[in-house]
Amino acid sequence: MNSQRAYPKSFSFELFPPKTEAAELALKNTVEQLRQINPSYCSVTFGAGGSTREKTFETVVNIQDDMGIACAPHISCIASTHSHIREMLDAYKDRGIKRIVALRGDMPSGMLTTGELRYANELVAFIRQETGKYFHIEVAGYPEVHPQAANAEKDLLNFKRKVEAGADSVVTQYFYNAESYFRFIDDCEKQGIDIPIVPGIMPITNYTQLARFSELCGADIPRWIRKRLEFFGDDRASIRAFGVDVVSTLCRRLLEQGAPGLHFYTLNQAEATLAIWKNISEMENSPAC
Repeated sequence: MNSQRAYPKSFSFELFPPKTEAAELALKNTVEQLRQINPSYCSVTFGAGGSTREKTFETVVNIQDDMGIACAPHISCIASTHSHIREMLDAYKDRGIKRIVALRGDMPSGMLTTGELRYANELVAFIRQETGKYFHIEVAGYPEVHPQAANAEKDLLNFKRKVEAGADSVVTQYFYNAESYFRFIDDCEKQGIDIPIVPGIMPITNYTQLARFSELCGADIPRWIRKRLEFFGDDRASIRAFGVDVVSTLCRRLLEQGAPGLHFYTLNQAEATLAIWKNISEMENSPAC
């Protein structure tokens, strides 16, 4: 963890584009509440195949221009062409966006080919080729191994390719076992990878939803957590209280051991993230103290 201790702490959060006017108003309220964590930036997700691309651009511009919070749009290479990505990069540059989250993305249902770019390292290299050092490029990391990777060793080598292509920093997939993150950092250090690797944090508020997400992305829910959540059944208040306690403990340990910040997957909700933030703010020398 020595490589990570050298970096200043960065706290940030992820949002997804709203689909209705009511959702837009709710999202604005969420962002206003999340100002309390003094975010370095917020990221906005991006649907492959055009499902939310335009809304991503609109959301990013509105948050940065109207709310004064730096925004980082997700860009996926799946189903994209060089010319379309070039247009997006130019549009974001024109609006003063300085940060990009570069991802491979998920293959839309029914699609047989990925497009002109196949992997995230190719997307990172293309952004660097087109824009030089203009953008701060964030990529994804998988402490518990990408669900489509053949094995952990190949996954680490694929990750290293993204870094070598020009990534500036990393946000990980969420996890609930701190040891998986610590081991991932150790493996990265052995590979000579030395950029900020910020843990992704998923608050626990809905067990059914969490189980579905985790199955898709390969994130492990430890058995002791699953059994407690199953016991609570439909008691959402108990699930939320337990989730805040568990995730706060995880965040404390990560920060104490040298993690360079936290990135919250908010699902456009502020309450659980703020409750966790309040708990970790009580740590000695925490950014909120």
